[in-house]
Amino acid sequence: MSDTFSDANYVQLEIFPSRLLKPETAQNLLREITDLEGIIRLFVHGPRLAQTVPYGPATGMPVNHPGNTVVEVAGQAIELAVYVGSIRMEVVDVDVKEQVREVCENVLSIPFEFREGNFIPTRRTVSDYAKRGPNADPMLIGMTDPKGKLKDQPVCILKPDDTE
Repeated sequence: MSDTFSDANYVQLEIFPSRLLKPETAQNLLREITDLEGIIRLFVHGPRLAQTVPYGPATGMPVNHPGNTVVEVAGQAIELAVYVGSIRMEVVDVDVKEQVREVCENVLSIPFEFREGNFIPTRRTVSDYAKRGPNADPMLIGMTDPKGKLKDQPVCILKPDDTE
């Protein structure tokens, strides 16, 4: 198995809104993006939302924060554990890049930066090896949350391959 995701040169993009997105806006944007053909992989990035009170008299109690919600994307329910500060993705080519830009312009009512660059690691990292082992799926390279617990499901595959 190769240490790289693939030999193809995919385009990596980052959508960076001028402020954190509300869960409803993030859900709408993610729905529109995942409906496009040519999205290889995608993840949201932002500050983590507390699930339990870390200290004080209510230590260990669940936090009732409006950002802790479940969003539905591509027919799957995903627990949103972060405020969406940016969305990073890998797409097939420049045509898909322009489609993603159009979706962002239609859905987001706030200014945003649309960047092309290297945002997702393409080679296995120490965190990937520690979390998933030496025979991990190459599609999951760079998708590891180093602070995530092993019991959590940090990666949700939205479009599984039907090919065998």
